[in-house]
Amino acid sequence: MKTVLTAKLKLNATPEQFKALRTMQLAYRDALNYVSTYAFEHGKISNAVRLQEGTYDEIRLRFHLPSQMACSVPRQVGATYKALWTKVKNNAAHLKAKKTKKRHKGLDKAPTFLSPTLTYQYKKDYTFKKEQQVSILTLEGRVKVPYTGYDKHVALIQRGAEIGASKLWYDKPKKQFYLLVSLEVETADPTPETHKQVVGVDVGMRYLAVTATMQGNCTFHADISTVAKSRHYARLRKRLQKKGTRSATRRLVAISGRERRLKANANHVVSKRIVTHYSQSLIGLEHLTDIREQTKRRKGKSAKQRKANRAFSKWSFAELHSMIAYKALLHRSMAIKVDANSTSQACPKCGHTCKENRPNHGLLFVCKNCQYMLHADLVGARNIAMRTLLIRQDWIGTGVLSVRPDVSDDEAKAARLKRYAELRWSSDTSPRL
Repeated sequence: MKTVLTAKLKLNATPEQFKALRTMQLAYRDALNYVSTYAFEHGKISNAVRLQEGTYDEIRLRFHLPSQMACSVPRQVGATYKALWTKVKNNAAHLKAKKTKKRHKGLDKAPTFLSPTLTYQYKKDYTFKKEQQVSILTLEGRVKVPYTGYDKHVALIQRGAEIGASKLWYDKPKKQFYLLVSLEVETADPTPETHKQVVGVDVGMRYLAVTATMQGNCTFHADISTVAKSRHYARLRKRLQKKGTRSATRRLVAISGRERRLKANANHVVSKRIVTHYSQSLIGLEHLTDIREQTKRRKGKSAKQRKANRAFSKWSFAELHSMIAYKALLHRSMAIKVDANSTSQACPKCGHTCKENRPNHGLLFVCKNCQYMLHADLVGARNIAMRTLLIRQDWIGTGVLSVRPDVSDDEAKAARLKRYAELRWSSDTSPRL
């Protein structure tokens, strides 16, 4: 089994090489915007082959891009249009079902590419040389640039890891180029015998993650400083945008990305703690597709509701899930998705499910049927652990592992939820390591 990692390499370019790389980036971005305009004017095309046939010669002539780069541009634009078409179709379905009143406007005008980040294909646009050097293609030919990076990633590159495409990224505040290289690393194939422990992970706003095992062990992962700092940056950004002066704009550019990096660092720390603490485990995560649309407050426009929607829009649960998934494979574990329906409203002891089990949507869970009391996030983690255990038992019986629930089939989902309702939490239902 293969795991994909991203190696961030710092390029130590000379002034001449820096200028060549920057010129290449800007030409690539201009080509993206040209192809995007062409696709929009010709019926919002998302087919990469048709886009390449219509724009390849003009890309080579106007922007002087090499042949491989001229092929990468239509593919990237086509992928962007496909993603936008998917959002438009999903939005139309939500409008029809009256789940939302807001129409998606992503295809009302041609998408504009602002970031100058470009894509390189391995062995065609860039190759690695000896003495920690990389040969990169520019408009003026190839240049050899020394690089530095994380020791383990550099060792993987030099010792035969499977190398894929990369992105040339420019850090504007630091005026520094980085090469983001995708690496495929071999990991052991998972079997039910290798994963002898089951862990449920409940992610949320108050606590970044809460874990629970079938033996009753649990951990709470919170980062109060991240919440406080993100709110500080939100207030600062609001004041600077309202001021609107040139100095305020410069300040906005300077602080751009800080909140994103802050949350990414917190997610890295939490995910590493989870996978190192629960090695050789089957880790269950909630399938939270369309969770923002389901939890969005639509009635009224009070300041409290706007604040709640703003907080949910910044919830980076998908990033945390992806970090847990790839780091688990490196620690001989594996992450799978389970249904998220009523995980924090179902009693793990008697199975009674209702909204009243969460008084005032607080952190206390009180079952209306058996009066079972527990932390609400821990209840969610235990329910996820039980559902993960059920998937593991099916894996042992059938030899097939379901890593993601099929939400397209309503009958299959109803059958799964019926089985989940019969689960009862017990500390003796999962084998110990």
